[in-house]
Amino acid sequence: MLTLVPGWSGEERLALLGTRPSMTATRVVLDRRDPARTRVGGLTFQGGVILGSRDSGFGGFSALNVTGDRFTLLSDGGNIVQFHMGADWQPHGLAFANLPAGPGLGWEKRDRDSESMTVDPATGRIWVGFEGYNAIWRYAAGFARAERLAVSNAMARWPDNGGPESLVRLRDGRFVTISEEAHVSRKWWRGSDRDRLRTREGLVFAGDPTRDPQIAFRFAYVATGRFDPADMTELPNGDLLVLDRAFALPFRWSNTLSIVRRQDIRPNGVARGRRIATIAAPLINDNFEGVSVTQERGATMIWIVSDDNQLVLQRTLLLKFRLD
Repeated sequence: MLTLVPGWSGEERLALLGTRPSMTATRVVLDRRDPARTRVGGLTFQGGVILGSRDSGFGGFSALNVTGDRFTLLSDGGNIVQFHMGADWQPHGLAFANLPAGPGLGWEKRDRDSESMTVDPATGRIWVGFEGYNAIWRYAAGFARAERLAVSNAMARWPDNGGPESLVRLRDGRFVTISEEAHVSRKWWRGSDRDRLRTREGLVFAGDPTRDPQIAFRFAYVATGRFDPADMTELPNGDLLVLDRAFALPFRWSNTLSIVRRQDIRPNGVARGRRIATIAAPLINDNFEGVSVTQERGATMIWIVSDDNQLVLQRTLLLKFRLD
């Protein structure tokens, strides 16, 4: 009978992180040709590390939150890595976890395509944006449990693989998300169709999107060049810092960091980023998808993390810059 029964031919199980966390951190420089170099655009390089682990579920990080010396990395497969790290760049207090719930059954990777994350510092609650389902889920502090979910009609036409790639909770309680691929509608775009194809549709929710998913207004985000928005965060003055990325053959990644003025985020408004830095070859580079901001002695620090797509050609890089 066994010779007649076919083997399993379905989707491979999503790789989950194990219960025995381990991770290495190896220091890197900004420019291997000039190890003393620290300047790139309006940023000053403060240091960085390559993160690695023997755990098969490690990597693929698409979202980042840094609060003090506490780091939370979320992968596009729903895997969570948390640790503390100080000026010595040595992680400690390492913990691995997996999202307790999410879209679909959680068996396939596309069920847990978690691409963005934002945190309420007062309550510790966490909101996660999922591609494929174009949904936003809310979790209790520490990802203890899933609390609410929402699918907004405003995101219904966003591509399955171009949904809420970026998500941020503003200090005033509003939420902003930008699609990775969806262009703004011709119905309200007043520019040329050629310029429209450079836009990405953004949404602003008046409050918690899992409570009022339909109360939102649209705006247009215009990236520089052929870059797509990968993540964003709020700066201390209320402006937005957007991380864009681009890929070029044969296998080369580049990223830009741009500032969007908060007053440009308005109904049917056009928000154009002011580029402050380009991170590309010959500088250290990879597929950076997560960005977070901290404050140190009055200075604004920018952290970015890369999604290695769990490929041997890529790395998980965690870099730190000072915004000048």
